[in-house]
Amino acid sequence: MTASRYLVRHETRYEYSQPMTDGYTVAYLLPRPTPEQMVERALVDVTPEPDERFEHIDAFGNRVLQIGMHHQHDSLVVAATSEVVFEPMTLDGDGPPWEAVADAVDAVRGGEALQVRPFAGGLPLVTTDEDRRELRIIVEDAFRPGRPVIDAARAFCSAIYTTFDYDPSFTDVSTPLSAVLAARRGVCQDFAHLAVSGLRLLGLSARYVSGYLETDPPPGAERLVGADASHAWASLWVPSIGWVDFDPTNDRLPTHRHITVAWGRDYGDVPPVRGVVIGPQAEQQLSVAVDVRRVEQLAT
Repeated sequence: MTASRYLVRHETRYEYSQPMTDGYTVAYLLPRPTPEQMVERALVDVTPEPDERFEHIDAFGNRVLQIGMHHQHDSLVVAATSEVVFEPMTLDGDGPPWEAVADAVDAVRGGEALQVRPFAGGLPLVTTDEDRRELRIIVEDAFRPGRPVIDAARAFCSAIYTTFDYDPSFTDVSTPLSAVLAARRGVCQDFAHLAVSGLRLLGLSARYVSGYLETDPPPGAERLVGADASHAWASLWVPSIGWVDFDPTNDRLPTHRHITVAWGRDYGDVPPVRGVVIGPQAEQQLSVAVDVRRVEQLAT
């Protein structure tokens, strides 16, 4: 198996038509170590210099940066730079029957329960019984009785990939899954919510993962710096194996070329950057540039 070293740059820029007098921002931009990922360095530069800056670890083990800007400013730039080494997971077999995994989720106790059970309940953005019925049809077609859990998850991942269209113009972070299910279109965060919600319907434990994906330019085109984007996928807990990441947007299980930043129950737990500004009525312009570059391939 080959590991790769990646350099990731993520810049979020806000421009205001009138100076703001105060502001608070929370950012999930610092990658966390995982069994497949080693973080060699990670830092965030903020311009202008904030009056408050505080980093802490949240309930899920994610690195969170909080900043406060208490003087006049007409722009805010949050620029994260990270260097990580990622080695894709190797799976040996397709795991136990999915029903046995659901039983294990229900039975887990002690310290392991703190890692598993928070991700076994709640259906992100599922707002109606009709949503639940529609989602159950999709997931149960893949999770047939007695089917090995990883094989079933791979089929579920493919079902989302083949029956939903990627359409960045269709949804935003608050779009309910009923709209995604009805139109059969959305973006990576929608498909990750579909995946974790479907798995939780069956009593499985699934978490929403936020991070980055190394992308390739179109054939014949040059790679554009800053043209990548934040990404989202899902992760399934399997006893004796651990967490298995899969990406329904790209039909990948396990994932490859994916750099993990944070995980939670849904997008609301781990937005890349969110905040509030205080000042006169003004227009705001937001721009985001992400660059994921492989800088070295390592033999392992």
